[in-house]
Amino acid sequence: MTASAFTIDGMRADIARIIGEDPAEVGDDDSLIDLGLDSIRVMTLIQRWGEQGVKLDFAQLAEKPTLAHWWSLARRQLAGNHPAG
Repeated sequence: MTASAFTIDGMRADIARIIGEDPAEVGDDDSLIDLGLDSIRVMTLIQRWGEQGVKLDFAQLAEKPTLAHWWSLARRQLAGNHPAG
């Protein structure tokens, strides 16, 4: 997947895969920490998404660990408005 093909559903699927859940179980505003995401897994996702051209910052993701927040950061970074990190 390239940055141009990066979607919220792709993020949801990546998160679900890394925590062993069905993507349908990862709601936009659910606490990803409550769903079992830990800092090591967050770093793995950051690396994976960075390889796809989406550079996200751990501190910004940790600030509000929800898919909706993470997607807003990714969308801004993809648009080139505010690099997330």
